[in-house]
Amino acid sequence: MKYTLEIDLDLPRDSVIELFDNPDNVSQWQPDLIGFEHESGDPGRVGARSRLRYTMGKKEIEMIETITSRQLPDEFSATYEAKGVWNQVVHRFIDVGPKQTRWVLDAVFRCNGSMSVMAFLMPGMFKKQTLKYMQQFKAFAEEQLQKA
Repeated sequence: MKYTLEIDLDLPRDSVIELFDNPDNVSQWQPDLIGFEHESGDPGRVGARSRLRYTMGKKEIEMIETITSRQLPDEFSATYEAKGVWNQVVHRFIDVGPKQTRWVLDAVFRCNGSMSVMAFLMPGMFKKQTLKYMQQFKAFAEEQLQKA
């Protein structure tokens, strides 16, 4: 399954990148994140691996993030592996004006086992969750601008 989502942020690209690239901010826009542990590699750099833990409803989900590309401010890419799911995400940040940035997210999911059934029956669930995180980041980032 593949999809692309876009959202415009009312912030300059440099400000968006500063907020997006700070691991201390992730819990501000991904409130389901309950744990983030660096495992190997140079943190934040290509090849770095981290263990992420999320609550999804009553379940706890653990996944491994591997950074695959870091060409900020233009692009950041990573893979995410969890039981039954492999996900590649490419984040692109496009400067569309002095105070506006377009965030384009390309996602590819490969599922197996029970997750393949879930992906088949509810493909919109993955896209909906991704869009929710993007909207939460937008709200967080624009709120930070108001505080500045």
